[in-house]
Amino acid sequence: MLATSRSYNVTWDLLPDDAVLPDEPVDKINQPALAAALTESLQLAGRLPETALASTNYGICATLDGQLVIKAPDWAFMNITVTREEVVRSYTPNLQGDPPVLVLEFLSNQAAEEYSIKETYPPGKFFFYEKILQVPNYGIFDLESGSLELYRLDENQAYQLDSADENGRFWIPQMELFLGSWRGCRENRDSWWLRWWDEQEQLLLWGIEQVERERQRADAEQQRAERLLAQLRAAGLDPED
Repeated sequence: MLATSRSYNVTWDLLPDDAVLPDEPVDKINQPALAAALTESLQLAGRLPETALASTNYGICATLDGQLVIKAPDWAFMNITVTREEVVRSYTPNLQGDPPVLVLEFLSNQAAEEYSIKETYPPGKFFFYEKILQVPNYGIFDLESGSLELYRLDENQAYQLDSADENGRFWIPQMELFLGSWRGCRENRDSWWLRWWDEQEQLLLWGIEQVERERQRADAEQQRAERLLAQLRAAGLDPED
């Protein structure tokens, strides 16, 4: 049991087998694509180990003052200590693994929910991530403007709005990656996306970008080979010799 500074009693209990999970539609059509892109680049870069879980609209549970609370962030990253078969329906921090190291919410039409510090049941998202789950990094992303706000827990376990670096990115120490907004095209959507950069500030690529890079490399190799053949012929040499 954990008692917060405001004396809320928090227990970490598994979701009952007969519990009905909320089934709420995503507010905006582009949100699933944004979440999938975040996970894809991590996986392709080898940054998603078996002990890690990158979730999208997936229930994270805590019991607050005897009442079960389930929040489903638009995207979250956590390290688990159980098998994936044990977290099929939901995830309970401190019982099945660590609290999420990063939670992301994509700004919806009901923007107040992402910033809600409502303490009464059901608690607001901001309050739940800060005071109950104590997520060290909480990001709120506006898909329309590309604005990313990142809140970090301070020494008093309270969220403080962080400032981006000179490149407009935020270092996530638990993941050893930078996170920032990036404008470009994917899935016929030319707009803002969230992207990862490594310690050397190299962009973690999507699958389609890796394919394009490999195509360009192959084209360059072919052009070099053709130039070499032309030079040999110009010198009166037979390339087959």
